[in-house]
Amino acid sequence: MSEHLENIAGAASALFEARRERRAIARISESFGIRSEAGAYAVARTNVQRRIEAGDPIVGRKIGLTSKAVQKQLGVDQPDYGVLFRSMEALDGASIEMNSLVQPKAEAEIALVTGRDLTSAALSWGQFLRGIKFALPAIEIVDSVIENWSITLADTIADNASCGAYVLGLEPKQISEFSLTHCGMTCTKNGVLVASGAGAACLESPLLAAYWLARRMAECGDPIRAGEVILTGALGPMVVLEAGDAIEVTIGGLGSVRCRAT
Repeated sequence: MSEHLENIAGAASALFEARRERRAIARISESFGIRSEAGAYAVARTNVQRRIEAGDPIVGRKIGLTSKAVQKQLGVDQPDYGVLFRSMEALDGASIEMNSLVQPKAEAEIALVTGRDLTSAALSWGQFLRGIKFALPAIEIVDSVIENWSITLADTIADNASCGAYVLGLEPKQISEFSLTHCGMTCTKNGVLVASGAGAACLESPLLAAYWLARRMAECGDPIRAGEVILTGALGPMVVLEAGDAIEVTIGGLGSVRCRAT
């Protein structure tokens, strides 16, 4: 990590205040010289701890940059990650308050729920699969405080992987009941098709994305625990979200999930 501690603290405070005040700011990668992944994750950890201390516990994790095209655009060869807080979670049919967000967009995803602690840094594929209890259709409301979504890798990592909120379906399925790789996805906004995709768009499979994350978190000493939700990454393009919009995501074999922006 090449960044000075005062730069990390300054960037964390700038991001924290921007979210609290619901306003966009310039890239912290430029304003505070946060350029490395290590520095960006240090910024993110500072604000994660602030939220935990304020009574908002971690209930899951999210994976970002699972699209090969987006990785190429940002010059990286692996995903990034953030945490999910209890205050972010909503269930099928929920209203999402736009005044709590800055520049929200919706993504269709598959969420996984763990049934066991995934603590081994040498986690095998079989051990990982035994640790996944359920799958659910999900909508992630991604949200960046960086002006116009003009982000670098460091900016999105530092901003908790640009996570704002998420909505989960109500009918869990076993991962053996459908193909997470070949399942199709459609996303409608106000009844009009605005995005489509498939499980393979997410690092070839959402399971592979989650497996990468489980091993990475165990190596970092912050393993995924039983009962956590993992948002595995977008199955198609982001959709701009505005007040009054109704979003519905349908994933083949898994079902549908809906939300409305208010």
